[in-house]
Amino acid sequence: MALTGGIATGKSHCLRKFAELGAPTIDADTLARQAVEPGTPGFRAVVQRFGPAVVAPDGTLNRVALGSVVFGDNDARHALEAIIHPSVRAAIDRWFASLDRQPGIRAGIADIPLLFETGRDKDFDVVVAAVCEPATQKARLMARDGFSEEQADQRIRAQMPIDDKARRARYAISTEGTIAETDRQVAEVWAEISGGTSPPPACS
Repeated sequence: MALTGGIATGKSHCLRKFAELGAPTIDADTLARQAVEPGTPGFRAVVQRFGPAVVAPDGTLNRVALGSVVFGDNDARHALEAIIHPSVRAAIDRWFASLDRQPGIRAGIADIPLLFETGRDKDFDVVVAAVCEPATQKARLMARDGFSEEQADQRIRAQMPIDDKARRARYAISTEGTIAETDRQVAEVWAEISGGTSPPPACS
């Protein structure tokens, strides 16, 4: 099973709630960060492609500097994705394979923000999208990360429109309301998928 959505649409909260309900989970964003940690092939590839200006004084990636480059240039963004995505995909595939070897576990949930954009939706039996209004998404992004309106717009435009993701997913969880309302939807989706008592059929 895959969980997707747009930036600042509440995916991480939904993933935590699914985990609380007993679902094994994995987060592609976390894997993406690990793929470019100092000393990794991903880190070296990013520095080679984008230069020393994207390296912070402490030797880690300067994500602000890198973001200002890739979200203003589609070619640069695609180049970064080409470095990171294969590693993330391989890690998710290994994780699902490990679940298959664990007795009693027949499913897991992978949070993949660019699921539809990369065509990975075809690899999953069930897709759930966390969605909210674009204005809410933009306001959250500006408040959470301190982005200007232009920076927020750049990051939102880099992804498929939320309405399109909602239409293509089997389930759409609205995060527009209260946390309790979102949690109720997550629980309802999980109960329907799992039959209320057992995990859903394996998705990978």
